[in-house]
Amino acid sequence: MRVLGAFVAGLMAVGSLAAAPQGHAADLLSQVKSSGELVVGTEMQFAPFDFSEDGEHKGLNVEVFDEIGKELGVKISFVDLPWDSVLPGLEAGKFQVVAGPVTITKARMERYRFTSPIADASVALLKRAGDSSVAKPEDIAGKVVGAGKASSQLEQLKAYVATLPGGAEVREYVDNNQAYADLAAGRIVAVGNSLPNIAYVAEQRSETFEVVLPPFGKKVYFGYLGRKDADTAPLLDAIDAALAKMKADGRLAAIQKKWFGVEMDVPAQVTDPNV
Repeated sequence: MRVLGAFVAGLMAVGSLAAAPQGHAADLLSQVKSSGELVVGTEMQFAPFDFSEDGEHKGLNVEVFDEIGKELGVKISFVDLPWDSVLPGLEAGKFQVVAGPVTITKARMERYRFTSPIADASVALLKRAGDSSVAKPEDIAGKVVGAGKASSQLEQLKAYVATLPGGAEVREYVDNNQAYADLAAGRIVAVGNSLPNIAYVAEQRSETFEVVLPPFGKKVYFGYLGRKDADTAPLLDAIDAALAKMKADGRLAAIQKKWFGVEMDVPAQVTDPNV
């Protein structure tokens, strides 16, 4: 009976360990360093930040996270998902950080913690090259425009359209490449997206697209984000420290210039977003 009792007690002890919360065994930074890998969620349809070319993942995020990985002493692995699945994927624990990058907004700050901003995210319009019917943002009134589903750019486009006489029809696209395809085919007159994105697209396909200036959106910024909890905080602190070092030594500016054509002056932190 003593042997049976000891066996049962052992099972109960194992059961107690299994039932104990495992998330607090180590914070997320410790877990990442222990595994030697930081897993990052993103959507690879958001050039120049993330895109696939000849089967290879390229873009600004690849280079920025490569530097972050060096600072943390870990390798970087990316998970590619449709944008409307990326934030749910973070909450489900499929990865530790979201690249995106993500427009820093009031609503998102309530739910997630953002890193230091890495680029300007002000929203502008992309049109077909030579389309004189859209010379300025307000010329989209009464026309059909588009933007990426579940994006801040879509919400800002909808808000802007609501201020125009007669409004405009806004179509939602699973990814921006589909929106650009419809724009090139003449099914819509413009796509609303962040200025860095559409400037890159217009530069790569100057015979097809042009940027409509000035931007119609409020001044906003892109950042990376993670869950807003105590376990995630040390990891985001470490990423912020890496980004601060990259800003100070010029690495971030060099990466911006490579992918945007210009360096971008961004604040150390955004505490009160304009949207």
